[in-house]
Amino acid sequence: MEDYRTRYEAWLASDKLDEASKEELRALRDDETELKMRFGSTMEFGTGGLRSKLGAGTNRMNTYTVAQATEGVARLIESLGEDAKKRGVILGCDSRHMSPEFDRRCAEVLSAHGIRVYLFDELRPTPMLSAGVRHFGCIAGINITASHNPAEYNGYKLYWEDGAQPTGDVADKVADFIAHSDIFEDVPAPEKSDWDLVTMVGADFDEFFIEKVLAEQVYPDAVRRDADELKIVYTPLCGAGYRMVPEVLRRIGVKHLYPVTCQMTPDGSFPGLAKPNPEYPAAFKEGIKIAEEVNSDLIIANDPDCDRVGVMARDKNGEFKCITGNQMGSLLLDYIFSALEEQGKLPADGYAVKTIVTSEMATAICKAHKVDLYNVLTGFKFIAEVIAEHEKSGSGTFLLGYEESYGYMKGSYARDKDGVVASMLITEMAAWYELKGMTLIDAIEALYEKYGFFTENSAEIYMEGLDGADKIRALMDKLRAEEPEKIAGSAVVNIRDYRAETSKNVLTGEVTGTGLPKSNVLYWMTENGNVVVARPSGTEPKIKFYILANGRTEEEANANAKACTHSLEDMLGMPHDSLKK
Repeated sequence: MEDYRTRYEAWLASDKLDEASKEELRALRDDETELKMRFGSTMEFGTGGLRSKLGAGTNRMNTYTVAQATEGVARLIESLGEDAKKRGVILGCDSRHMSPEFDRRCAEVLSAHGIRVYLFDELRPTPMLSAGVRHFGCIAGINITASHNPAEYNGYKLYWEDGAQPTGDVADKVADFIAHSDIFEDVPAPEKSDWDLVTMVGADFDEFFIEKVLAEQVYPDAVRRDADELKIVYTPLCGAGYRMVPEVLRRIGVKHLYPVTCQMTPDGSFPGLAKPNPEYPAAFKEGIKIAEEVNSDLIIANDPDCDRVGVMARDKNGEFKCITGNQMGSLLLDYIFSALEEQGKLPADGYAVKTIVTSEMATAICKAHKVDLYNVLTGFKFIAEVIAEHEKSGSGTFLLGYEESYGYMKGSYARDKDGVVASMLITEMAAWYELKGMTLIDAIEALYEKYGFFTENSAEIYMEGLDGADKIRALMDKLRAEEPEKIAGSAVVNIRDYRAETSKNVLTGEVTGTGLPKSNVLYWMTENGNVVVARPSGTEPKIKFYILANGRTEEEANANAKACTHSLEDMLGMPHDSLKK
């Protein structure tokens, strides 16, 4: 096996490597730690594609690793025949550093293989890439984005012909083609590209997408009736939502839309944002200033590729409070069902989809409204599979899909989370509640009173470095081997190992299947219905943990969540209160 120094010297010796990259690498010649990080391994291509820091090296995002990944995609498409090549690939990107350059390099490699390319004329929200795959009938799509990671990161997301991210089988084939190609010798040079095969995508498709989003309104009159009072502060966090979301909000009748001006221009440096992530209150700092000036009760923020959305709303004391992804999912579910019922339009065959790490309040809401609910593994590709199965059988009406990490999907035009349609629905819902004299915080409290109290926490442990993957495997193996008898003082009654595809009834000893695809996920449920889940991230070197707790009161639910977290820390051999999000 090549060591990191051999790889490093091979890069420096290649006449295909540009001079700027060589200068960058020469400056690192004596930095063994950095060289090991950059050349000690290669990025692993998985169902989430690629994600890493920018820079020269086999374990970094650069034009060479991007081109090699695209070579793998191109070879897979070639193996599928001429029709697949003619169907083509649509390319998109966000506002990150090097995103347009990587986008162009993808177009060069694909067209050099005789594959048709659809290329957005500038950055677009990620859901538009997914919708584009379906609209143009493409075999695949590639989006250059690292979602809400810090500015020094970029990434590469692959979408397959249904508009969803690929299954493990497709990703494994791409990874195999990548592994059997030389990063310098086997990838077509830019001058080999055929730009006659490239079609630019612009305003016409924008209009198509906007019309699809507008068709997903649930109670269209709400915003128009509340237009004089409704005030929305909006920020794309220097990302791809800067045009599309304001345009959609204006079209549904929002009169008072206040942009966070300093964050409305796409900028991969994300100035003033340590993490451009709408999950964190710090991302709303500038938005709160404007909301206070204009007396708005609602701030909407998209992440840089506009597939997620976060919200802050005023509580009864006039203070801004973050609405979690779980809370927003529950709000949207109940709003969609209730507003449709109010109009006599709730379909008898309606269904919703959530992930196994998402709040169980959804179960109570769906039961009350007689709507079927499906639970799937983490990731919107699994939500998309449920939709595809229903469409194939001609059964069911899809109403909403979501997960706790601030992603929501409505409609059939895309097969991924959509920050554009979610922003529209949240705005419409805020108007609907305002007409009833309620804020979104009031609405959350009403849900708790109606359906019970649920509290969800998440935490993560980063394991970076060359041995990070080994450490993650070892910790997951430890958790598998040391099954807990109790969590937070309550007996564990169900243990699911999604990698082994087993669900164990601890009380009877009976073992059945999970009913879901194989995945490296562990799930423990206690006698009182609290849940703890552990799973490695698909895009970052970390293990994520989820606590899903409930109680008869808000205080009891919060106490159960804290006790579950302490039990998890005991399982991990960590001091209490040391696990952090």
